[in-house]
Amino acid sequence: MKELLRTNDLVRLSYLEALLRGDGIEPFVLDGHISAAEAGISLFPRRLMVRETEYAAACSLLLDAGEPLD
Repeated sequence: MKELLRTNDLVRLSYLEALLRGDGIEPFVLDGHISAAEAGISLFPRRLMVRETEYAAACSLLLDAGEPLD
């Protein structure tokens, strides 16, 4: 697994997940439970991950969509 980005923006995260799935790339969100447990103070951002074999395609897709990567 490789990390694409970290964010506390749930709307952006949902958009990026949909964008990746629309292109056949299955994203994984890590740290969602700890982020929810810390009561929304944005201490723990969620990590958007993809398989290593899909990383280059995912980066290209997000950059083409105008989404900056960390």
